[in-house]
Amino acid sequence: MTTAAPAAPQPAAGPGFDPVGVARALLRSARRASLATLGPDGAPYVSLAALATAPDGAPLLLVSNLARHTHNLASDPRASLLCADVGAGDPLAHPRVTLFGACVAVDKTEQKARWLARQPESAMYFAFSDFHMLRLEPHGAHLVAGFGRIVDLSWDELRTDVAGAEGLVAAEEGIVAHMNEDHADATRLYATKLLGLPDGDWRFEGVDPLGCEIALDGRAAYLPFDAPATTAGDVRKRLVALVSKARGG
Repeated sequence: MTTAAPAAPQPAAGPGFDPVGVARALLRSARRASLATLGPDGAPYVSLAALATAPDGAPLLLVSNLARHTHNLASDPRASLLCADVGAGDPLAHPRVTLFGACVAVDKTEQKARWLARQPESAMYFAFSDFHMLRLEPHGAHLVAGFGRIVDLSWDELRTDVAGAEGLVAAEEGIVAHMNEDHADATRLYATKLLGLPDGDWRFEGVDPLGCEIALDGRAAYLPFDAPATTAGDVRKRLVALVSKARGG
């Protein structure tokens, strides 16, 4: 495993292809990922990890002291994460993105609401003292989105700019609760009418300046806004506009 993307010629992306948007959606909607770390002997080790994202899109991991990947990262913080949208048919025909960088410890209490909104099953052990939160500080990413759609991205390109959006970040927990308590019908419309996903009791899980995350039975999806948002008021306007769009307005 290296800390730099391979320097290979990039195939033409093709018209209408937005690699940054595709990569962001894959990352924001990932609830599990393949985590590659380096063992004491330098050999790569791959494990399955639960995943959430920080407001700027950086991956967050909740790791146990008992896990081999935790021991590996303690001695060498370099890591890679593979987020894949695997559906029916050939798994290699579906998009995936690999982020690579180094893991750093963060205060899990500051990320509790974000994490539990996306990983509710971990509530029973989140507070255990032997579970810690790590943030992957990405150096870059490698996106494979189909034939001829292979792109290397820098973290500066991929990350979400949260400067000036402190109010939105602070209001996220309340927005999520409000949407789930009072506007479940809107979230259902987002899934079925705007994203073409199966009908069901979709839940609102998160929001950032560029879009929102919704989920059903452990499967999450990302819906971009038509324009960036920096405040809770902006988010309300974007969500109302998306409802109108979903209803054909």
